[in-house]
Amino acid sequence: MATFDKNVDFTELIPELKDWNGGKGIDIESWIGCEGDHKHLIGYAQLLWPNFVEYDGCIFMGDEVDEENYRAFLKRTKGDKTRVEAVMNHEHILDLFSRSHHEAPTRDVILYIGRLMKDVWQTKLNADFPGRRITVKFLEENVEDLVDYQITFYQER
Repeated sequence: MATFDKNVDFTELIPELKDWNGGKGIDIESWIGCEGDHKHLIGYAQLLWPNFVEYDGCIFMGDEVDEENYRAFLKRTKGDKTRVEAVMNHEHILDLFSRSHHEAPTRDVILYIGRLMKDVWQTKLNADFPGRRITVKFLEENVEDLVDYQITFYQER
């Protein structure tokens, strides 16, 4: 079931769209044509459509698994591979963006990105691992600290 809102008002998420053309605004495609950076698109594409690897019956993001880290989590969870996948695959949405020279994303922006990532990751995981029951989870509860918004995935066992 899709959670991503395709009818979003981008001027709410990217307020500077309204400022273009003497205050008349600009559509998002034109704005990307003016401001977009192909290197960022390539990087973000890897976040949205990542590689996944299977290891010891588990699925992890990336091209390889840190076996020592995996074994440590497996021991801490008393062999619960679902919990190991959930912790090793989690990403904090806020950590995806530099806070050194850009404005921090708002809660609405983080929710938009988290919902988008949830739907895209679910699609990719379903395509890469047909027949597996994989859950992508993005908790949307109102949290005080924006860094607490996270996305993860794990197999239902």
